[in-house]
Amino acid sequence: MAFFVAADGCRIHYETFGASGPRLVLIPGLGGDGRFWAGVVRLLEADHSLIVTDHRGAGTSDRPAGPYSISLIASDVAGLLAQTGGPVHVVGHSTGGAIAQVLALDHADLGLSYTISSSWARADARFRTLFTARAELLEAGMAETYQRLTHALCHEPPYLAAHSAQLEAAVAAASRTLAPLGVAAARVRMLLDHDRLDDLPGIAAPVQVIAAMGDVLTPPSLSQAIAAAIPAARYASVDGAHFHPLAKPEGIAAIIRRFIAETEQQIS
Repeated sequence: MAFFVAADGCRIHYETFGASGPRLVLIPGLGGDGRFWAGVVRLLEADHSLIVTDHRGAGTSDRPAGPYSISLIASDVAGLLAQTGGPVHVVGHSTGGAIAQVLALDHADLGLSYTISSSWARADARFRTLFTARAELLEAGMAETYQRLTHALCHEPPYLAAHSAQLEAAVAAASRTLAPLGVAAARVRMLLDHDRLDDLPGIAAPVQVIAAMGDVLTPPSLSQAIAAAIPAARYASVDGAHFHPLAKPEGIAAIIRRFIAETEQQIS
């Protein structure tokens, strides 16, 4: 089990997979647990070198009381990358995509390319309403309800039906896995402060933006706004709901593989 120790002493858990090929870092969404990427890792590890990280406050990383912000987590990832070999292709989903934006803008020397999946660059009114409500559930101690709502918002109905026992087990464990709930709520509220839309035109590295057509948590319009703001950014869509990298890893893995291969040709 590997850890990077951030400047404030917080231990950031990460794992590595594969031994050759282009280097990638995979950054998970709000859940903050790198195991979210397991299906994508299985598809890419044969010919890519992968770093999969947890966020501070989640997964197997330390869970300090705070503060929490997208920029702080991005600085954790930047420190990890600097310690483990330097520039990589950055892949981030949802909150991980917001982290990828900050890495591209504030730590540009560490990114060869950026894949931003199902993310946002500025919270609109609907986003604020939805994520404020999710934070309030955690602040009220309603971890199980929060987890049920997450499943309903982030998965398609067939996935919910096919994985009902697994998802119910996650609901039953939510009070433990999300603890401390104050930290989990602070991590939700940090999303409301992420606003780098006006800065995105300054990204010069290759970028691709991916949206899922059935995503109701971060609808495609939010991803389209990111792609429109970044010069020469590519935009791709996949089937599925918000958790498409978990439920349908083949789609995003193929897009990542193709984009990185083309980028590697350009920089070689």
